[in-house]
Amino acid sequence: MEFQSVCNAELIVNYTDKLNFKKPNIMFPSDLHQKIKESAIIAVLVIDDAANAVPLAHALLRGGIGAMELTLRTDAALDALRAIRDEVPEMLAGIGTILSTDQVDEVVAAKAAFGVAPGLNRRVVEHAQNKGLPFGPGILTPSDIEQGIELGCRTLKYFPAETAGGLKHLKNMAAPYLHIGIDFIPLGGLNANNMSDYLASPLIAAIGGSWIASRDLIAAQDWNRIEANARQARQNADTARK
Repeated sequence: MEFQSVCNAELIVNYTDKLNFKKPNIMFPSDLHQKIKESAIIAVLVIDDAANAVPLAHALLRGGIGAMELTLRTDAALDALRAIRDEVPEMLAGIGTILSTDQVDEVVAAKAAFGVAPGLNRRVVEHAQNKGLPFGPGILTPSDIEQGIELGCRTLKYFPAETAGGLKHLKNMAAPYLHIGIDFIPLGGLNANNMSDYLASPLIAAIGGSWIASRDLIAAQDWNRIEANARQARQNADTARK
């Protein structure tokens, strides 16, 4: 029994060392992580025409939102990113829906500020790390969180947030890992009515919202509506984090 206890203790120590719980957030540098926390909101966008990218970025900035995720669901996403990087450098522009190592290479070449994915693919995370791309993989279970921790991730995308159980589920799921210093960017089902509950939690670095500038609003070039949605979201965020 004594030998077994010693062996078990050694296994625990070795496993802890392997995970390296005290490792810093190597996937999100501290300055970028701070910018994301200060922004509180990341506009999640699907752009069909890269010509809409610059006026969209300006509309969001006028409404008080300075961070965006351009999803790789259309061929226009990377061209949109390049246009924003060139013409609206004050916008913190990242790329989402990164599903392959080839896409990581394309995103790095386009100079994205960060990348995220709906799930956790070890090869993609490791390739992003090797390429110097700040990256937040998607998680939905404790096993996902532990894989992310082992890979050096401390800021994780919680997706799809609302259908998975929302903030209540996240709080219960994240509880065993709080001492490690992780936080989350929830996306999926968030809106103007529930965003404040998330942002009031210390678990949340920022929230992702597609309702602020929906695909239809962007296609219609309804910049006034997008600006109004952004302004309302900004007010909600500021109130939630007072």
